[in-house]
Amino acid sequence: MAYATINPFTGELIKEFPNATDAQVTEAIESAHQAFLSWRNTPFATKAEILNRAAALLRDSKRRYAELLTLEMGKVIGEAEAEVELSAQILEYYAQHAERLLAPQKLPVADPAEGEALLVNEPLGVLLAIEPWNFPYYQIARILAPQLSAGNTLLLKHASNVPQCAATFESLMRDAGLPQGAFQNLYATRDQIEQIINSPKVHGVALTGSEGAGAVIASQAGKALKKSTLELGGSDAFIVLEDAELEKTIDWAVFGRHWNAGQVCVSSKRMILVEAIYDKFMEGYTQGVAKLKAGDPMDPNTTLAPLSSQGAADEVKQKIREAVEHGATATEVGPKVPEQGAFVQPTILTNVNPDNPAYYWEFFGPVSMILKAKDEQEAIAIANDSPFGLGGSVFTADKQRGLAVAKQVSTGMMFVNHPTMVKADLPFGGIRRSGYGRELIDLGLKEFVNHKLINVVDIDAPF
Repeated sequence: MAYATINPFTGELIKEFPNATDAQVTEAIESAHQAFLSWRNTPFATKAEILNRAAALLRDSKRRYAELLTLEMGKVIGEAEAEVELSAQILEYYAQHAERLLAPQKLPVADPAEGEALLVNEPLGVLLAIEPWNFPYYQIARILAPQLSAGNTLLLKHASNVPQCAATFESLMRDAGLPQGAFQNLYATRDQIEQIINSPKVHGVALTGSEGAGAVIASQAGKALKKSTLELGGSDAFIVLEDAELEKTIDWAVFGRHWNAGQVCVSSKRMILVEAIYDKFMEGYTQGVAKLKAGDPMDPNTTLAPLSSQGAADEVKQKIREAVEHGATATEVGPKVPEQGAFVQPTILTNVNPDNPAYYWEFFGPVSMILKAKDEQEAIAIANDSPFGLGGSVFTADKQRGLAVAKQVSTGMMFVNHPTMVKADLPFGGIRRSGYGRELIDLGLKEFVNHKLINVVDIDAPF
């Protein structure tokens, strides 16, 4: 596992970083543990001050932080700046709300005269976060902000192609006043990940990544009897009913599928269209995708970025070929993408039937799977015919109808008249092969706390 910055647009190797040594990993665990012993008792006001300062630093140098995202994983500069802003908002959310959300809860008891029962939330200790490359700062912020607020400390193993983003976020938190050891970036190897999980001073692991990585980490955490959360893949349904406001729906579909070059676990990967609007949607959607402009992601006029690496681009192209071999029709859309860079030509897949393995795949790139349904109920059935269960959306002029459909789609998140979105004040997570556990708001805050009962009982109360 080589940690290196390789520009996805130029293919240039910018900088390499050595793997952590076993001694460095051991030292980091001990440092995180020692930091926890004091950080857990740090007043909320002090924690909030640090988080707010980190958010301010992000905004003060938004362009600098954004350019590093674009350099390492290729997203267009406007989306990179939006990710910096979202990360700042998450830090601020917990600075503002964590103390209230973690406040002790008084439980109702059968006979108050016999005493009182409290549920308190205590931090577990050192946690390991394993994060992917598609949103390098956001993925850190959404685990770091709640867990620091809860009183835990964190070790980070980030993706090998965003080493500078990882190191930069560590420096950011140190500049904001976070104590030494409370958050550390490690260029760890796969073997060292298991070493960290097995340490008695590490009490949980949160992973965002592929199904394969999730299965490995869940197994290792299970053997070590450690709490884990997994946010894995998705193949979100984008249901369009016959009464949808079609022009705006098509605009959302183009964006929902192609932001971050389609490398989003909650992007709109499966367009499920009722027959009544199928032809009109396809015409408008094809025209919309054709307007995307592939090019230098640092150019503000670019709307389609390269993928994060040439390997990622090659994998998507291979999956398209395999889908076609099993009967799908692949239609390339728009002007030819540049030969330089890890680009994939925007592609629309049709005639993808359930007997085609691609019907159940996640395409992590600018590939749209278009599926036809005869009516609303068949659209719901198609949406639920997936091993994933992360997000999804339904478009209709009738909001109550949209709510009713949303309740019938089996996912962790559903949106009416909007692609699945990410905000600092909304929970995030899925079911089935999309993983388990939740990120953000109070749900993410309490994933790695001890919900401890304290029962104060009158000494004369009966057993």
